[in-house]
Amino acid sequence: MNRARWVIASLLLQGAPLHAQERTLLPPRVLAALAQEVSGEAAKRNLEAVVGEHRSRGSRGWHRAAEHIVAQLTAYGVAARIEQFPADGKTFYGTQRSRPAWDAEFAELWQLRRDSTGWVRQARLASWDAMPISLAEDSESGEATADLVDVGDGTSESDYAGKDVRGRLVLAAQQPGPVAQLAVERFGAVGIVSYAQNQHTAWWGEDENLVRWGHLATFAAKPTFAFMVSLKQGREFRQRLTRGDQVRLEARVRAGRHPGFYEVVTATIPGADPQLQDEEIVYSCHLDHQRPGANDNASGCVTVLEVARTLARLITDGRIARPARTLRFVWPPEIEGTLTLLVARPELASRIKAAIHMDMVGGGPETKAVFHVTRGPASLPSFVYDVGAAFGEFVNRQSEDFAGTGSAEFPLVAPEGGKEALRAEFPEFTEGSDHQVYTDGSFRIPAIYLNDWPDRYIHTNLDAADKIDPTKLRRAAFLGAASGYFLANLGPTDAPTLRDLIQSAGLRRTATMLQRRAELAPDEASKLTRFHLEYERAVVASLERFLPIPTGVRDEAEAFIAGLERILGSPAAASPPEPEGRTVYRRNDQPKGPMSVFEYDYLVDKYGEEKTGTLRLLRFSGLRAGGDAYAYEVLNFVDGHRTAEAIRDAVSAVYGPIPLDMVVEYLGALEAIGIVSRVR
Repeated sequence: MNRARWVIASLLLQGAPLHAQERTLLPPRVLAALAQEVSGEAAKRNLEAVVGEHRSRGSRGWHRAAEHIVAQLTAYGVAARIEQFPADGKTFYGTQRSRPAWDAEFAELWQLRRDSTGWVRQARLASWDAMPISLAEDSESGEATADLVDVGDGTSESDYAGKDVRGRLVLAAQQPGPVAQLAVERFGAVGIVSYAQNQHTAWWGEDENLVRWGHLATFAAKPTFAFMVSLKQGREFRQRLTRGDQVRLEARVRAGRHPGFYEVVTATIPGADPQLQDEEIVYSCHLDHQRPGANDNASGCVTVLEVARTLARLITDGRIARPARTLRFVWPPEIEGTLTLLVARPELASRIKAAIHMDMVGGGPETKAVFHVTRGPASLPSFVYDVGAAFGEFVNRQSEDFAGTGSAEFPLVAPEGGKEALRAEFPEFTEGSDHQVYTDGSFRIPAIYLNDWPDRYIHTNLDAADKIDPTKLRRAAFLGAASGYFLANLGPTDAPTLRDLIQSAGLRRTATMLQRRAELAPDEASKLTRFHLEYERAVVASLERFLPIPTGVRDEAEAFIAGLERILGSPAAASPPEPEGRTVYRRNDQPKGPMSVFEYDYLVDKYGEEKTGTLRLLRFSGLRAGGDAYAYEVLNFVDGHRTAEAIRDAVSAVYGPIPLDMVVEYLGALEAIGIVSRVR
């Protein structure tokens, strides 16, 4: 028997409730009401309305999509409004420099041919009206009739060696933003044609007809425009240029940034308990993205909308009780809108007890999507993640029973959808959406993250409504509604059930920890053990965010942790910190938010691009993550008590060992720009 299995067996002999998760957290009548009411078809009908809009932040398309959400909420009997926050490129919301609104009116790219009269139009290659994704976001107005020059990737100076691109259009394989820094700002090109491919997954580059969503830098030194074309078109151009053919194009763009607003749709179902109604559970998503942007992220938006409809209907009909705490629903621009809302409305941020974030939750079989119920970061231990996982496991079991036998109490199958099992996975924290704002050390709001990954069509013209499965939408809505409703009603009588849930999940975390510990040197293994025990204690303590922990529950939890420590072995006492690791840091009150937000990097802006490029932590690759993840958690572990070495040990326990001097160097950079201060 291996070590992990031995630990689990030993804990079972001590009475640890390994199968506590088989008990549902909500009464069967509530589960039945949710399962009967939630509709994948209703969600998809709303999705079909949303995907018709190109939803860039602050744009007319975004506003029309927001108005649709508000109109539907109003029809459902849920009070809703659009809140506006100035976005002018100057105003800061925490670490987010507001990005001006961006709109486009017209854009076309034509291939020309020469005849007896000169150059005439041969074929239209891109059109804003036909396919808005073919114009890179943050393009500015411009016109050019010019030859095309192939610059390969276009992101290094060597790509331009021996090539004259001044006054010409460049063909590039990478995203327009980094290409423009050299092609336009350095070498004088007038615009960009990009055939950048999608995120690197198993299906990368397979579909030659995909057109990828492109971006230019919002705060570029020299405005320009860029068109996005398919890999097939890019290869055709490259072949012709390699043969020495002249490729001449005509580009016309009327678009640009302008002062506007971050608009955030907000709605609430007020809580019933006078003592708890000021506490809130928030349902989060992001409404922006290109047309069609069906799975990313119309799916999350309409699923949150369906949760609001379902709960409002059930409460109005008296089939479930109004929750004790208030339920809030928000539809912001991705990341930047969420940070703006929490910074501009600090009283709201202080009321939110937990978030349920949905970003890509409807991908059908063709997308190759795998559904995830993702935990929050290790720097923010919480039982909330175990609640999300418990409902995810419930849907897994029910859907597997139905797929395998044709019978289940809660199959959650939509009449217009598939019948496959959900097969949700339950990974540790990953970044990439608004949940990372809630869980940032500035706010410390635990967030359950529901998301699909991978998705072969993400950020392309084929992320369309026909790829969305109503059954998947129904299951995601049920999972979110059940999790939020449970948390909104959570009280002292739920403490024993949560104790069992936490311990069951803790056993699985312990098994994972033991597998990782076996790969480490003794000193690092001891530090990992210490961190693991601290984490499990903190998960129990996280109950206090919602309720006072009854003495009996606290005593039993402590006995469980003590038993865990006996089996794992007490970690060696921490040695005194090395001189360079003795400094204790605290997070300053302002500015709030993570360093890298959306199309803007606070550290690069304030510390300098060149100096930021020298920070070794940002280029580090650990056992389970890269530099961005280490950086996010290093700042989150700053709490006014941990030394730099303790922060290093914590982040090493999460992602794998990292040299202390890299952490100290990064903390020094954060101190230099006023994010952290030394505790004297």
